[in-house]
Amino acid sequence: MLLTVVALIVGLVLLVWSADRFVIGASATASILGVSPLVVGILVVGIGTSAPEMLVSAIAAVDGQPGLAVGNALGSNITNIALILGFTALLIPLNVQSKLISREIPLLILVMLVGFFLLSDNDLGVMDGTILLVGFLLVVLRQLWEAKHSKGDSIEAEFAAEIPRDMSLSVALGWLLLGFILLIASARVLVWSAVEIAQFFGLSDLVIGLTVVAVGTSLPELAASVAAARKNEHDIAIGNVVGSNLFNLLGVMALPGVIAPGAIDAKVLSRDYPVMLLLTGLFFLVARGPRRARRISRIEGGGLLLIYVAYIVYLLHDAGVY
Repeated sequence: MLLTVVALIVGLVLLVWSADRFVIGASATASILGVSPLVVGILVVGIGTSAPEMLVSAIAAVDGQPGLAVGNALGSNITNIALILGFTALLIPLNVQSKLISREIPLLILVMLVGFFLLSDNDLGVMDGTILLVGFLLVVLRQLWEAKHSKGDSIEAEFAAEIPRDMSLSVALGWLLLGFILLIASARVLVWSAVEIAQFFGLSDLVIGLTVVAVGTSLPELAASVAAARKNEHDIAIGNVVGSNLFNLLGVMALPGVIAPGAIDAKVLSRDYPVMLLLTGLFFLVARGPRRARRISRIEGGGLLLIYVAYIVYLLHDAGVY
């Protein structure tokens, strides 16, 4: 068991590091080949930060562990709002922009409701996965169109500043290849060790996906949100979480449906999905406070953290850990 725990920790660390190397290599390669910084920022960086969740879910589905894949998607969303936003707001109160309130959060809630409808028969089939993947593609195209037709110049300049400029093509391709190989290897190690630990403690793969795996694959979002908040870029800190949750629901949750369609644990609909909806609804209500007070305060951040702790405690109790 000690070896399995070490493998889990190493897998998580490698997963986060290799995702970062993959994004750096891919963005530098695309830039050298003349791809627009706007496209690089939204496609390579945006989707690249969701690569850990997507690879873990794909490998779990291939290995016959669809519960871990679904748990990873939903657990990452719960973690993003309750743990990451809560922790970030506890450190630095976050101001919320009106665009997030009027467009992005309602879109996230709509996608959640569509996902709930697709899963309402306790089955995640090929058609369900295909619908989610089409939604994923539409969201990406929408982001590209909006960025190009609204404040494209400022957004493009912002993305351009984040793209490495001092790399040769060979170095960029090297990081891209190494990051991709290590992403796959670390995701496989993570799935194997998570399943072994779940079996040892008599836990379902769903619970492991909702807890350990979800927290591990959400570490890049935690780092990005805290870093953005420290730079007073609150819209990036919050938008990072909202965007990640959209990608998790549409891209990550689609994979087990397409790769390994079948029944899902009934507790997904009776326990985990409602918690995700509740947290998103609370986030929306907090953000829609009086115009001068549209922010997530330290008290509200602490409240989100307490909800997360209570949820994890209930999960472990429900699984018979204590």
